[in-house]
Amino acid sequence: MVSRAVSRYASDGVLIAGGARAILLQVAEQAVAAGVARHSDFAHRPVERLRNTLTFAYAVVLGTPGDAARVASFVNNAHVPVDRAEDAELQLWVAATLYDTAVTVHDRVFGAADDAVADELYRDYAALGTSLQMPAALWPADRAAFAEYWAGRIDSLSVTDDARLIAHDLFAPVTAPAWLRVGLPLGRLLTLDLLPASIRAAYGFEWTPRDQRRARRAWALLRLLVAITPHHFRSWPSRHYLKRLRA
Repeated sequence: MVSRAVSRYASDGVLIAGGARAILLQVAEQAVAAGVARHSDFAHRPVERLRNTLTFAYAVVLGTPGDAARVASFVNNAHVPVDRAEDAELQLWVAATLYDTAVTVHDRVFGAADDAVADELYRDYAALGTSLQMPAALWPADRAAFAEYWAGRIDSLSVTDDARLIAHDLFAPVTAPAWLRVGLPLGRLLTLDLLPASIRAAYGFEWTPRDQRRARRAWALLRLLVAITPHHFRSWPSRHYLKRLRA
């Protein structure tokens, strides 16, 4: 059972703003990109992909043991035909992108959490990997060890044509509801701002001083909206997806 502080942190819907960033980091790993390119469809099923990712993260971090076991079973079964889906190092990387993205977005909007909450959150997010069959010992021992692992992995990534095609489909889906299409330009701007500069460049995304200024204004607006919206409303997605999982 997570603490109230971690539950409040991990259930905040503002973290969804980092979803595309996590995906682009995941597929910047060549093996992940190859598997996603062959077995996923961002161009035609963007909402389904978002729903599945959110359900997985909420169930593992915020749900009951039964919720976590159920969603892990779905994910592991879906990965059966995917090459190297059981590779522990790749499972670690996927979990790491979800954790680092949550922290990056949270820090951008609210500022850094205190050390006690940050340490607890770090331990709880290890379950995103272990639920995918990653050995618990593979998760870096603490946040300092994670920072070292993260820096090394960012330097080792190689963005492939598969990854660039996924990025294109992510920001220009063939089929998408109107609300998603309206939000795509803002989502793209925030995503590119959140990406490490080296990864953004490897994808071939243009990033100008004007883009940087626009991103700063967008984050300022988002912080204002968060400040005037009660947490109960911002945490609706976590309750919604957990309810759907249990239905």
